[in-house]
Amino acid sequence: MPDAALRDEVRDWISRTGRADILVGVPSYNNARTIGHVVRAVQAGLAKYFPDLKAVLVNSDGGSTDGTTLKVNEAVIPDLSPLLVSHKARALLTAAFPYHGMPGKGSAFRTIFEIARELDIKACAVVDSDLRSITPEWIELLLKPVLDGGFDYVAPLYRRHKYDGTITNSIVYPLTRALYGKRVRQPIGGDFGFSGGLASFFLTKDVWETDVARYGIDIWMTTTALANGFKVCQSFLGAKIHDPKDPSADLTTMLMQVVGSAFDLMDTYDHVWKKRAGSEPVPTFGFHYAVGVEPVQVNIERMLDKYRLGVAELAGVWEKVLPAETISFLKGTTGLDAARFHLPDEVWARTVYSFAIASHKRVMGRGDLLGSFTPLYLGKTASFVLETGESGPEEVEEKIERLCHVFEREKTFLVNGWD
Repeated sequence: MPDAALRDEVRDWISRTGRADILVGVPSYNNARTIGHVVRAVQAGLAKYFPDLKAVLVNSDGGSTDGTTLKVNEAVIPDLSPLLVSHKARALLTAAFPYHGMPGKGSAFRTIFEIARELDIKACAVVDSDLRSITPEWIELLLKPVLDGGFDYVAPLYRRHKYDGTITNSIVYPLTRALYGKRVRQPIGGDFGFSGGLASFFLTKDVWETDVARYGIDIWMTTTALANGFKVCQSFLGAKIHDPKDPSADLTTMLMQVVGSAFDLMDTYDHVWKKRAGSEPVPTFGFHYAVGVEPVQVNIERMLDKYRLGVAELAGVWEKVLPAETISFLKGTTGLDAARFHLPDEVWARTVYSFAIASHKRVMGRGDLLGSFTPLYLGKTASFVLETGESGPEEVEEKIERLCHVFEREKTFLVNGWD
């Protein structure tokens, strides 16, 4: 497939830079307030853990108007000796370029992949530009498994509040694990490491004029690595501090983006996931430790109200998607108060699989299908919150583990309904 149109200034910079060993990409859009901290953490990590390797930092920007790109070069530390006990490091080469193509994170990543290929990079990492919790150790943990361990893809592993990342916990992680047989805990984490070879492989895929270029890049990268047999691991990075959203808020758009991308990938790789049963852990690096996480406020009654309204108004739509016994069960829950409300894991797994099948068979428009899924997701999230109100992190993780096993057991329902 043809390359994205790299601007002349980018090609000139590549020509002057020559080859390099490491590339760290930082996609951005109006992140002037936070990107300086990210750049300094990256620089310190490269100097501390990879002092003998030639490294570049590339900021792929989506047209910021707040001076984000100016902050990149301003943030570079001229003298690292106050940060490092022993100081021996190459100068960090930095560049900030606007990307071209469809607006979105995926287009920013495409530019990073192309620069990595042109520079013959050995190992790459991408980190979000709004991180407040990134440390120099993140750079080691994302790059060293590639450089020293022969891994092609390093997924992040974070410590998160039990109500942060509910789309990951209830849908994306159980679904990805059951489909592709690997226990990658954060398939859409946002911060990844990968080999130069995998970056070049990503560029062979003709997805850059699709929704992947806009918002589906995280789940696409993880799934592409898993489905194509690349060597995958994960690294524990501690807490990811960002601005969490109330799971009871209007999440239709986010669900359409994330779940819609996952369903599209199921079409692409059905020849792979149909053959896989069960799951296995992937190698995990990094020292696990307890960290403080920011609280997430939830409004259970608002979630239940939206769920009940969905059951009342969408049962006719769901008849095209869900088994009759599932719809009957859902109708039976609407009269329950919060103390008795519960959506079992088996019902939830079959619900997610039924929507995947409906997406595959195009039983209705994508917007209508995933829009009708939102109340069900809110109902499952409310059930999860009610069941885990007094639970600690380990108990919550055990519950998510049980849900994953249910998805694996119910996979025959998906396979049987797919064709």
